[in-house]
Amino acid sequence: MLPLTNSSAYLSELNHRHVVSSASTNSELIEQIQNGTLDATAVQLLTAETQSAGRGQHGRSWQSPRGNVYLSLYHPVHMPISGVLSLIIGVELANMPIIQTLNEQLQAQELTPIGVKWANDLGFYQQQTKTSDEDKSVAVDSVSDSPVSESDSVASMNSAVSTQRTLPFNKLAGILIEPVTQSGRVVGVVLGIGLNVQAAPKLTAQTSEGMSYQAISLQDINEMLPPETRSERLPDLQTLYQQMSKALMATMTRFEHLGLEQPTGHTYYLDGFLAQFAAMDALAGLRLRVTQHYNNKEHVVIGHACGVDTHGCLQLRLDNGNISTLFTGRIDVIY
Repeated sequence: MLPLTNSSAYLSELNHRHVVSSASTNSELIEQIQNGTLDATAVQLLTAETQSAGRGQHGRSWQSPRGNVYLSLYHPVHMPISGVLSLIIGVELANMPIIQTLNEQLQAQELTPIGVKWANDLGFYQQQTKTSDEDKSVAVDSVSDSPVSESDSVASMNSAVSTQRTLPFNKLAGILIEPVTQSGRVVGVVLGIGLNVQAAPKLTAQTSEGMSYQAISLQDINEMLPPETRSERLPDLQTLYQQMSKALMATMTRFEHLGLEQPTGHTYYLDGFLAQFAAMDALAGLRLRVTQHYNNKEHVVIGHACGVDTHGCLQLRLDNGNISTLFTGRIDVIY
């Protein structure tokens, strides 16, 4: 256990436990709720200095070097979980003091601020520099491995799509939400957060698992700023545990308010959230290639991001003007 401090007084109210190492804070917390070791009717908070088998979305691995935050909070729930929940978490995390401070300085330097990337990440896309027409041309020797149609025209289109340049996402934090069941009934949800503070994992083609992103830390972002505008000292992990757990508790309060609104038809809390998310949307206005897999086929949709709907689904404005609503998919920013 960590020594008690002012922040620990708050954390202790959330039944906080800290371990030096965990296979996965999400997995450990879920197992202890399900086997009755922990009370499923109370909030539970678990933090670790490192993870040996950290997990991300869709079973991907999460590299977990020391110096970062690995935090999972269990919260009882009495309503269905929707896609809006992860976006609320992103907004609440982006409101943390250190993120707000860094964003003020980034914007003062006309750099892209940290935002919320649909559906489970915090970070930003680096502003691209202008390239020559030659640089923008696609390689002619690249081909699509899995066209969405057997027709030559569609295959040709997908070949061109597969060679379009993509802009890597600078990933600061990831969010993993998992329901917890007992006797076949959902009793709560675990909200897992990995935040790169001091160390950004050096991802390889294998560890990034085909995703077009690179890891970045709070320390990296701070060092992007001119020396005179940098934060002299980043918050310690204990302070971040407190701020992040408060953000997650605020998330659940907002989510419950949205649930109370739905039967009445009122949208006060929903409208407020959507406006707040729009101001932090890391994908806003960017041209996206969204890759989905269903019916044993790969389907690619291209368009410009135009926010999310009331269920937390991504809205994509296609080239023909139609809006496509997407619940899931791999995101690539193309240019």
